[in-house]
Amino acid sequence: MSDKSSLLPQDHIVDESSLRYMLKLASPAAITTISFTLMQFVDQYMVSRLGTDALAAIGPAQFVSFLPSGFAIGAMASLNTFVSQSLGRGDKKSCSNYFWQTMYMGFTYFLVVLAIMLPTAPLIFKMMGQEGMVAQMEVTYLSIMLYAHVLAVINWSANQFFMGIHRPIITMCASLCGQVVNVIANYVLIFGKLGFPAMGIAGAAWGTFVGIGVAALVNMVIFLSGRMNQVYQTRRSLEINFGRMYDLLKVGLPAGLGLSVNVAFWGMILYGLVGIFGKEAQAATTAVFNWTRFSVMPVVGISMALSAAVGKSIGAGKKELAVRQTSICLKVALLFMGLAGICFFVFREWLIGFWSRDYKVMEAGMGILVCAAFYQVFHAARIIYGGSLRGAGDTVWLMLVSSIGAVVILGIGGTIMVVFFPTAGPIGPWIAASLSIAGAGLANWWRFKSNRWMKIDLFKRRAVGVPVETEAVVE
Repeated sequence: MSDKSSLLPQDHIVDESSLRYMLKLASPAAITTISFTLMQFVDQYMVSRLGTDALAAIGPAQFVSFLPSGFAIGAMASLNTFVSQSLGRGDKKSCSNYFWQTMYMGFTYFLVVLAIMLPTAPLIFKMMGQEGMVAQMEVTYLSIMLYAHVLAVINWSANQFFMGIHRPIITMCASLCGQVVNVIANYVLIFGKLGFPAMGIAGAAWGTFVGIGVAALVNMVIFLSGRMNQVYQTRRSLEINFGRMYDLLKVGLPAGLGLSVNVAFWGMILYGLVGIFGKEAQAATTAVFNWTRFSVMPVVGISMALSAAVGKSIGAGKKELAVRQTSICLKVALLFMGLAGICFFVFREWLIGFWSRDYKVMEAGMGILVCAAFYQVFHAARIIYGGSLRGAGDTVWLMLVSSIGAVVILGIGGTIMVVFFPTAGPIGPWIAASLSIAGAGLANWWRFKSNRWMKIDLFKRRAVGVPVETEAVVE
């Protein structure tokens, strides 16, 4: 019986470092992230019709809700690494068993998060300096999204599993189903259509909840299907394996910590610092983030695919192939984000005006978009090299780079800009943010070129699940 679980047919030799192969692997992931970005874009456009307060509120609320989920998403990225390397080693049952371990840990984690953050939500936004109607909207949105995150564990785990076995089209289909439902539900619930009451920003959160639930259902139906069970034994690999949990945490925790620290400073610090200059500046920051998602998220999708490709190559003992795969993905990402940066600079007035015609919002937003235009190519390098290093399991380095950049350059640097250069206004913190991204991009480039990631062997144990170093294949 032939194995149809891989990306391309097995009856001919495929160059896995070719542009065609990488685009075939990366395209579904990129489409998924683009569609997710488009969904958020439409959602926030609907919310923006509710007024400046609502637009100012949804950005910080989404960032705070992403703090616990960002940690989980970063940690769960290790599932892609272990699944893809297990696939390269020919151990397919381990692929699905790693999935179940991630599910068990994810559900436990979010039940704890829900118990802690739900009662403390008002205090969180008060500490960020949010007040009045804006703060009330933020608390409402966050409270609903905390419940949605419990369901989202299924989607995040499935995304990493299907990418790891080189079947990203499954993730794409499930995500598209959920996102279409999300947009429809948002329209109905935000504005009160089809007999439902107008729920405003709460409707946006409940719409997301419904969309996540639909995607989770599709993912689990496919994961437990007869074909998947036949190849990966998905129904017969549910046993708890603490050794594999340790494996996943050993590689995933640094990634989760790095992402959560980065999100915390980009969200709570950046929004907090920008918020000093008024809700118009905060609304401008939300508008800029809406546009930069279009440049970042497709490259994030490419990075996810690259992690899977690098993981499989390493599992099969082909580390030179991983280098070539990284090179081709980097070229695509630099071209795409470079063009995006040019568009941000040239069309900045129209891009901000799309969200708000408030003069103060437009003035702040156009300046912020110039900063965003500057860091695009550095962000491409950061994301692509980060994806390759993650596929090798080099997550401690990524955590250090992300944390230092967020805390020192963005956090301390942004505070210095606000305190000592207040005339720069909201542009000051964004200058620090741009330098943070540039520094991280250069640091990841240096790490990749050093070849130290080649010495990591996730499956050679001195203790259970401890990554160890061996001799590099290529010097």
